[in-house]
Amino acid sequence: QVQLVESGGGLVQPGESLRLSCAASGSVFRIYAMGWYRQAPGQQRELVALIITHGTVNYADSVRGRFTISADNAKNTVYLQMNSLKPEDTAVYYCYQARTSGTKLYDYWGQGTQVTVSS
Repeated sequence: QVQLVESGGGLVQPGESLRLSCAASGSVFRIYAMGWYRQAPGQQRELVALIITHGTVNYADSVRGRFTISADNAKNTVYLQMNSLKPEDTAVYYCYQARTSGTKLYDYWGQGTQVTVSS
């Protein structure tokens, strides 16, 4: 069972930056993808940024150019650098990881970390 531990959320003013981190442990399966989703109150969970291990990186249109996802494979850690934050970025941010046994994909989620952007 994979454990995903997130850190780095908080309260910031519009235009400021935050960096989220997510450290993974506990599985022998190979990582297929890792990234971040978010869910605002009353909204569905949505993709923010995702790295697929063959090299593809996907960003939501709303964050492209402001957010940067990166990974340290040696540490099994994924990061989300969030710059020029806006009030509409306020949400609970969830770390996500997909692992594969070779024949099946398994999805894992962190517990979520709150990001609030407000003046």
